[in-house]
Amino acid sequence: MHPDMLQALTESLPAARPDGLDGLDGPGGPAGHGTGTVLVGYGAVEELARFATDPRWTVHVPGHPDEVRRAIRSAVGRGERAFVHLSGDSNAEPHGLSEGFELVREGLDGVVLAVGATLDPVLRATAGLDLAVLYAATVRPFDEVGLRTAVLAADHADIVLVEPGLPGLSARHVAETLVHVPHRLLPLGGADGLDEEVIARAVRDFLR
Repeated sequence: MHPDMLQALTESLPAARPDGLDGLDGPGGPAGHGTGTVLVGYGAVEELARFATDPRWTVHVPGHPDEVRRAIRSAVGRGERAFVHLSGDSNAEPHGLSEGFELVREGLDGVVLAVGATLDPVLRATAGLDLAVLYAATVRPFDEVGLRTAVLAADHADIVLVEPGLPGLSARHVAETLVHVPHRLLPLGGADGLDEEVIARAVRDFLR
């Protein structure tokens, strides 16, 4: 666990319990607030996959300590049933200030959707390429409008999906979003262990 990410989790607990009663437990532990429940997983890719396939849950994958604080406080404040996946890595800067996907870099040759702490390696791996880069700190609900807008703005409907855990965790959502748009998709997973060279090689091979 990245120490700053863990510290952000710890710092979020008092603010997440305005009445002094509800809160977060440890790894995988629940936090009740009203009818809501917040679960936190530390690099738990199996749990991430399980909650990402359950439409009853909001799934946050923060890539920076500030995003951890925001995700937990927002989820508890809203009384959501939310799963927060904490990565072993962290991006240098916080993103994902809005609810949906954030356009971090514009481009016309395709779209890369980077989830959580995969953003920094993706940005380095795609430097010099004319690719739009979207960032997702929340993957469920899936921002169909954000992805569709970025893809339709590009010259080529080529999408690279880079997310923690198993490859293709959000591939079905991409396909459903672009069901009427002929497209190509490259899903990359296990991103906590993928460095920028691996991502760069995979992206360049895909775009040929």
